[in-house]
Parts: sequence; C-alpha cells; structure tokens
Amino acid sequence: MEEYRSTRSESEPIPSRHSSTSTPYPAPSFLSRPKPPCSHPPSSSSRRVAPSSRPSQWADPRSPSIDTRADYHNEAQVGEALAEAFETGLVKREELFITTKLWNSDHGHVLEACKDSLKNLHLEYLDLYLVHFPIATRHTGVGLTASALDKDDVLDINTTISLETTWHAMEDLVSMGLVRSIGISNYDIFLTRDCLAYSKIKPAVNQIERHPYFQRESLVKFCQKHGIAVTAHTPLGGATANHEWFGTVSCLDDPVLKGLAEKYKRTVAQVVLRWGIQRNTIVIPKTSKLDRLNENFQVFDFELSKEDMDLVKSLDRKYRTNNPEKLWGIDLYA
Repeated sequence: MEEYRSTRSESEPIPSRHSSTSTPYPAPSFLSRPKPPCSHPPSSSSRRVAPSSRPSQWADPRSPSIDTRADYHNEAQVGEALAEAFETGLVKREELFITTKLWNSDHGHVLEACKDSLKNLHLEYLDLYLVHFPIATRHTGVGLTASALDKDDVLDINTTISLETTWHAMEDLVSMGLVRSIGISNYDIFLTRDCLAYSKIKPAVNQIERHPYFQRESLVKFCQKHGIAVTAHTPLGGATANHEWFGTVSCLDDPVLKGLAEKYKRTVAQVVLRWGIQRNTIVIPKTSKLDRLNENFQVFDFELSKEDMDLVKSLDRKYRTNNPEKLWGIDLYA
C-alpha cells in the first residue's frame, strides 16, 4: 500500500474537517477500510469473517485509517492485528486513525457497546465513533449486533429511545476520554439538522453512501456548510457485494466511466475514487484483496478535468445500492 501523500495539485480541494474535540479529523481525503473476506452481508447478524493468514497485514503503517464496525464481527481480528503491529513496532497507535460504529440494537447501551469495541480492538480510545444508523432496535445483548425481527418479520424498532438521547450518550464518551471524535452515519438532511440543533458536541463526520450513481449533492453541501466532513462508505457503488445482497448494479460497469478510465489510463475504480476526492469528500473503499488496496492508493498523481467532472456529474441516477430492506422487511429510507 502506498502511503498517503500530501503532494497535491494546488487546485485540489482540501477535504472538509471538523472536530468534535481538540483532535481533528485526519487530513487525508482518502482513507483505507480493509475488510477480511466474508460470505455474509454486513447487516446480517450471522456475519463472520474468515481468519487472516497474517493479521498484521490489515494494520499496515502505510494505511493511515482503519474503519470497522461492531456489526462486521471482525473487531477482535482487527484488534489482534493492531496488538501485533504495536508490539512489533510496525506502527504506533498515534499514527493510526481508528473508527468503529454503534450498532442499532445498542442505542440504549452506548457506554457498554463502546467499551466492548475497545476491548475487542485492544485500544484505550477510539479516534472516531459513529452512530451507524439513525434507528434504535430491540436490544439483543452488547456486542451481538443482531437485527431482531418482530412477528411479521419486520425490523423490531425501539420507539422508546430517541436519537437525541443516543447522541448525548455519545457525547459522554468524549468527556470520559474513550472517544476523541463522534459522528453520524446514514443521516439525511433532516436528521443531520436535528443533530446540530440538540448537540453540545457537533458531529465531526456523516458517513453516507455516495458514488456517481448516487451523488447526493444537497446533503453533501449541507454537511460541508455546517463543518461536517462527508465520508463515502460505498464510493464504488458496492460493486459485486451489493449486487449479490441487494440486486443492485454498479457504476463500475458504466460505459462513460470506462471511457474515462481509458482516457486517463486508469481503472474505472481509480477514476471514481478520484472523482470523490475532487468533490471534497473522503472515500473509503473496502476490499479483501491487497492488490486492489494498493491500486486504490494510486489516485493522487492525476486529476480529472472540469469537463470530465461535469460528465460524471451527469451520471447521477439518485440510485441507492446499499439498502437492507430485503433483510429487515422495511424501507428505512421511505
């Protein structure tokens, strides 16, 4: 993996940064989210990851950020990799920016859930902790991250816990020194506005699905206007995984993007990642293949022209590829 390089073109936008504490969100506009192989969708309560042949390969010092979540059920493996990397001197804790997320079923148990993640990750603090979805569901046990269904096979939503209550519990984590920054994920404009209204510590980040087929300009501009960095958790449109899980199509097969890839002598994925960076957002593609992880870093030595940026803008379909409705029996975005 190639180390993030600060040598940018002068015209390249600097990513939005907003800190909920004195610790800023990291400067790189590209963050790595390595994910060991798995045969189940990330929202499945049975999600398990295959063991890595060498745990520390997922804690490479050239990758400045690790983005995981309790629902991946791989925090323990990531923790083993981190412990090995720290012990061998491969990397220092302060050189990494580590993010994980609060699962839906733990909204009423924020402190316990955070401590469970810290234990699994072998850490004393998190750099960033996110509310994974703006929805509280029936609690099934800290760390279990089950998506409990009701008698009608619909997600069993807990209506007794407000997002404001959850957020104030997140703020307490900062006061305790367990978390340096807190943020939100999958929040729309309405929910983001509400969070800004009731928060004492503003969200540092809103992590959302965003790619050429789902550009969400209004939400991105709203967040950036209010100092909230925007991270694209599905910057390549989900590709094969979302097609298998949700039946969606990927922008990576778009003929216009393929044409741009030929023009710039890059892969389609590199063109799409570069587009996301030039739109002043943070992109965190996930992969289980180290060669693709290497490839994903090769996006800082070229720039898309304004004409080509406009061309990609014209591809917007307002097309969400990551929608767990099939798993949860309810469209949370309705």
